[in-house]
Amino acid sequence: MKDMKSDSNSRSCNPMRPKTHILFVCLGNICRSPAAQGVMQSLVDERGLSHKFALDSCGFYGGHAGDLPDKRMRVHAVRRGYELTHRSRTIRPWDFDEADIIVAMDGHNYDDLMEAAPSPEAQKKIVMMTDFCRLHPGHDTVPDPYYEGAEGFELVLDLLEDACAGLLDAVCEGEV
Repeated sequence: MKDMKSDSNSRSCNPMRPKTHILFVCLGNICRSPAAQGVMQSLVDERGLSHKFALDSCGFYGGHAGDLPDKRMRVHAVRRGYELTHRSRTIRPWDFDEADIIVAMDGHNYDDLMEAAPSPEAQKKIVMMTDFCRLHPGHDTVPDPYYEGAEGFELVLDLLEDACAGLLDAVCEGEV
């Protein structure tokens, strides 16, 4: 896991701490990043931590701006109990200021985020989603399922469930 030790006053599940803003990022913001947002929202809701987190997602490609997540992703997600209602958008310059943690789905997204980050401080906020996987250690990326079949969407959800649980634990334990 990337070393991103946080200021103990900014990111914690401690009730005296402010909200932690997590931004999930993929290419088009219609498959992986909105699914990550939905999975994480479900986890924070289950743990009664909704008041402690602000969750969002975006992408680099603007061709889907305003669209709901891909229908196939929504179908697979709803089977697992996740409602994906986010509307696609591109990353904005101020996202780097607002977010406490910026989560890339793959190496290309990571590289693009590092290049777009306006400062070294902003770059320190960027992590890979799979850095938080505990049950899928062989995966170093959340693959784009857009051109894949049903098994691609299921794999993405498996990885996101694992990684989001690991990320939430890491935030609550003050590791990120």
